[in-house]
Amino acid sequence: MNDKLIRLTIEAGAKKAAIIRTEDIVLSSVFRDICASNTCGKYGRCWMCPPDIGEIGALMARLKGYEQGLLYQTVYAIEDSFDIEGMGEAAASHALVSQAVNDAVKPLLPGNLHLSCGGCNLCERCAKLDDQPCRMPEKALPPMEGYGIDVYQTVRPTDLRYTNGQNTVTFFGIVLF
Repeated sequence: MNDKLIRLTIEAGAKKAAIIRTEDIVLSSVFRDICASNTCGKYGRCWMCPPDIGEIGALMARLKGYEQGLLYQTVYAIEDSFDIEGMGEAAASHALVSQAVNDAVKPLLPGNLHLSCGGCNLCERCAKLDDQPCRMPEKALPPMEGYGIDVYQTVRPTDLRYTNGQNTVTFFGIVLF
């Protein structure tokens, strides 16, 4: 089944995918502190981002309740390391790939926990900003970092690379099952 999950993930648009044991996921509550610094502008402004997704200790404990994770990555070319517009477009593309991965593997993995990268990008404007409930709770994906995942350390023992060359940006997602 693991080979089938990887194949479905690649077919959904991921560049690479790997199955990892949950015990090999590197966790640290410091990533919640990084979220709180709000460099992305979504802290407290997106239903799928901290602090609204829950307390970090409870989230890390929930994550540890799964046995394995389907870790995947997308890689996009950008003009240079200052290409903020290109990075934003890549983030939106990654969100679409994450939705395609979700649709592909969900029937095989009931009860999974799917985390993506950098917060939800489904809506142009999060309903939270208008004091409304999430418009797409069945599709919205919280970020890996919000659950305390150290993505860099977690991908190191796999074939996935955190950095994929000059003028590229790489995003990750994981489906825990």
